Amino acid sequence: MIKFLRLIIPVLALFASGCSSVYMPNVPNTPMLSKQGEFSGGGHISLKGNTSINGAYAVSDHVGVLFSGSAMSNERRGKDFKHKLIEIGGGYFNTFGPDDNRIIEIYGGVGKGWSDITYRDFEKDVVVSTQLQDVDYRKAFIQVNYSSKKKDNLKLFGTNFPINYGTALRISHVTMDRFFINGVVQPKEDNIFFEPIFFTRMALSKVIQLQYTTSSNIGLKSRKYMSAGNSIFTIGVVVNVGGK
Repeated sequence: MIKFLRLIIPVLALFASGCSSVYMPNVPNTPMLSKQGEFSGGGHISLKGNTSINGAYAVSDHVGVLFSGSAMSNERRGKDFKHKLIEIGGGYFNTFGPDDNRIIEIYGGVGKGWSDITYRDFEKDVVVSTQLQDVDYRKAFIQVNYSSKKKDNLKLFGTNFPINYGTALRISHVTMDRFFINGVVQPKEDNIFFEPIFFTRMALSKVIQLQYTTSSNIGLKSRKYMSAGNSIFTIGVVVNVGGK
């Protein structure tokens, strides 16, 4: 199943990434918590400049709390995209398997986001029209993470780097609180997004890992603005302290 997801998710993302949407997803929190007192923190950035930070803490041997945030300011000739998003949540985690090195996590939470998008039309290098979309929204999400601390090794320059993998399946309900186009109030939209995520981690030390994340963003409702137009391709660094 994991190998299938590794193949299909980048393909789905290519189809989704060609659309335009007021919603920009963040990198989901996949902390791989394993026992009470463990802390996980990470930072990730995409090719578009979308920066995500994640934090998680195990308040007991099976309960964890989460915090996530993301922001982007991408300015191009025909389109500017600025957004901010914050999330909080919590849930259940457990380890299992013969060596107790597999992890299942079930989390839920809420979030708040803001997007400002400017479109420009040109004729002979002269701006002839501009559209400004200003939206803020709230979201609720639930996700299931599966990961394994069973490590494969990648040998680079004579050094072995442990590699492990994980997946997350997230469903988010996103609802506009307000929506303006060029200062004029617009009908509000909502959507339910299914976001399958796959991540690969390469350990640089006992606590620091590089993470590559790829995902798709699939809208379950047909919407003009709150659509599934953005997917996730990021590289980042993850720190886990105090785990098994």
